[in-house]
Amino acid sequence: MTDPVSWPSVAELAAEEDELQFASFTNDDAWELGTALVEAARRQGAPVAIDLSRNGHQLFHVALAGATPDNDSWIERKQRVVQRFGRSTLYMRQVFVERGTTFEAQLGLDPQRYAAHGGGFPVLVRSVGPVGVVVVSGLPQLEDHRMVVAALRAHLG
Repeated sequence: MTDPVSWPSVAELAAEEDELQFASFTNDDAWELGTALVEAARRQGAPVAIDLSRNGHQLFHVALAGATPDNDSWIERKQRVVQRFGRSTLYMRQVFVERGTTFEAQLGLDPQRYAAHGGGFPVLVRSVGPVGVVVVSGLPQLEDHRMVVAALRAHLG
């Protein structure tokens, strides 16, 4: 189990979202970000599934060696959280952790449909807002989140 001190704060997660925004988001951006995530996952030997969508349209999806059909279920559940709230899944988790409760207990959303577990991140376009979702599933949730953030940072840097 990850040491609770290493979990990012809501303020840190909000700062990531503020930093990691596109000027625009095209199909080519989805391809480049998706392939960068695949390359990073292969370097780490990570058994993940990766998905990118814009306005509900799937633009990139891959399941690497070791990923399972269950990862696709996690992707769908994480996507729903990002689509509904416009925030990363880890941000939504940590909001309630910092309040001493849980996403599930506070919102009463069906856990078979919504998963506030790290790895889902909004595709944000400056002056527009969330237009899509990038999700990694297959690692412990904090590692899923960090993989997405690292790829976004490298792509946008």
